[in-house]
Amino acid sequence: MKALVYTGPETLEMRDAPDPTAGAGEVLVAIDSVGICGSDMHAYLGHDDRRPAPLILGHEAAGTIVGGARDGVRVTINPLVTNPTSAESRAGRENLDPSRQIISMPPREGAFAQYVTMPERNLVEVPHGVSFSQAALAEPLAVSWHAVRLGLEALHPSMERRAVVLGGGAIGVAAYLALQGMGVKDVILIEPNPTRRDYLTNQLSMDARTETNEMAPLIVDAVGYSVTRATASALAAPGGVIVHIGLGEDAGGLDIRRMTLQEITFIGTYTYTNQDFRDCAQAMWDGRLGPLNWIEERPLRDGARAFAQIKAGEVLPPKIILKP
Repeated sequence: MKALVYTGPETLEMRDAPDPTAGAGEVLVAIDSVGICGSDMHAYLGHDDRRPAPLILGHEAAGTIVGGARDGVRVTINPLVTNPTSAESRAGRENLDPSRQIISMPPREGAFAQYVTMPERNLVEVPHGVSFSQAALAEPLAVSWHAVRLGLEALHPSMERRAVVLGGGAIGVAAYLALQGMGVKDVILIEPNPTRRDYLTNQLSMDARTETNEMAPLIVDAVGYSVTRATASALAAPGGVIVHIGLGEDAGGLDIRRMTLQEITFIGTYTYTNQDFRDCAQAMWDGRLGPLNWIEERPLRDGARAFAQIKAGEVLPPKIILKP
């Protein structure tokens, strides 16, 4: 099969790779669409030791089952492979399973390729009214769906349902949509890049701003740098909640004194549970997360150029979808 292979910092090459073979309980999926994630960018820049070269990246994927009883079924992929018998999985918190694996990280190759193998339990059927490119958004949307669910569950019942989202990339956009899909209509999105901000405002009708001085009960940091954590600390209302999704920078920014004195809850979130992924997918199919039109499609062979343009800040839509 053909695959886009990460071979070193800022280097991606189209190569021939062995066709994957499905193991017990797995099926082969022909990839139609796969998104470029922020974690793929971290690997591409040489910032992720968990993803050493050479490696096939990509985990936001949708395609068609090949062979077996479900041959031809259209699916989107939950790329997080966990042990269903672990204590975490039995508690419905599969994302915390210490033995978890994710495609695009050894020992599992990713989906910037023609085929990938997955446990059948990781596949969610896609209705025919939803395109594969839209279906590939299930993974990043599920990340934010999970985070928003945890944030709203932690919010005191007496507090207003208002939120500020920091960051207008795919995860920030997904958080904005997830909040609205869960009934939070008063949402502000902060995006400093004027070109991206105009896109979000004019194309997606979002309340996107350069900054805000309005405190909110719920703050979603979809960036994860010290400067955004500092902003989150300042904007969280007393008794409010900060939900932290981004992995941009390891430390710094939090105003621990203010968070302590004002009883502000901080929640770190990672990926999603199996139920969150399926609930999010159903919300997509039902139209509760909008038209899912914030994508740009490109052929997989142009993947290296797409990565370079994302690095240079030249891409307007929050998500580029590659088509093997």
